[in-house]
Amino acid sequence: MHAITGDQLVQHGRVVGEHDKVAEIVEVMGRDGAPPYRVRFEDGHEAVCSPGPDSEIRHREIQL
Repeated sequence: MHAITGDQLVQHGRVVGEHDKVAEIVEVMGRDGAPPYRVRFEDGHEAVCSPGPDSEIRHREIQL
């Protein structure tokens, strides 16, 4: 898993009816884009996260 600041971390729901959790990566704490990441969720709270196999990184688009 590789990310940069500004990418989104998506944690998929694990059970039927549970929504995905989306967070913005505000700090990459690992080497070369690796976890752990400091993330900010949509409700404003922040956490340090080492994503598991139920997660994906959505890379932000670079605008020129």
